[in-house]
Amino acid sequence: MATIQAGAGTSSSPSVAGLAEPVPAGSALVAFPSLMSLARQAIPRLLEAVIIPLTLFYTALAAFGLNGALAAVLTWAYGSLAWRRLLGRPMSASMILATVAITVRVALAAWSGSAIVYFLQPELGTICFSMMFLASIWLRRPLVGKLIGEYVRLPQAVMAHERIRRCFVHLTVLWALVLLANATVSIWLLLSATLGTYLLVRPIAVAIISVLAFTCSVTLFLRVLRHLDLHPRSSGRPAPIRGAQEGAR
Repeated sequence: MATIQAGAGTSSSPSVAGLAEPVPAGSALVAFPSLMSLARQAIPRLLEAVIIPLTLFYTALAAFGLNGALAAVLTWAYGSLAWRRLLGRPMSASMILATVAITVRVALAAWSGSAIVYFLQPELGTICFSMMFLASIWLRRPLVGKLIGEYVRLPQAVMAHERIRRCFVHLTVLWALVLLANATVSIWLLLSATLGTYLLVRPIAVAIISVLAFTCSVTLFLRVLRHLDLHPRSSGRPAPIRGAQEGAR
């Protein structure tokens, strides 16, 4: 677990000057999820939502044709929900919405008789998401700030700092462009290459773009935190570190 801890007392050091509100007295612990914990959450979801459905689709397409591939994907989607229900695991609203979305995708692809229609729909959705990221900047509520808040518990005074808010804006622009780039590359592959090439190359290209963007995002975010004298430290348990002390340095 990587942790950050601000020093006790109300800070008036130059590094936190300009906070919208003073840092409260006492230590404010900020916990970062470890890469292992993130991987344990992400890998099962990646397998369930992306890798297995793509593998099923391509295998069934080669063996049974388009309708067989669509039936295999739909069976997996509803089978996953039924399996969770059988095990008593919670089914989130996002999972139910994803199943409804895959049902619509399958129905439209079956009606059109085209695999391109099946794979084109989520790419159009990705473009819409990128527009939502950009719109959130115009509304002065950058989506990246909301997403980071789900994983990193930052004090309100830090969240309101101008540098942090500007960082969220920059990262939101970055991820809007990343989503747009992923969708553009995917649509280009879908329309210009064979379906087999698309299924093989597209996940690799999207993964490379996303990993590079994630690395840049983490680097920029940590750099801004260090500017505020909040220094990350990796350890198995929370460990206090020297933060902003009362008075100017």
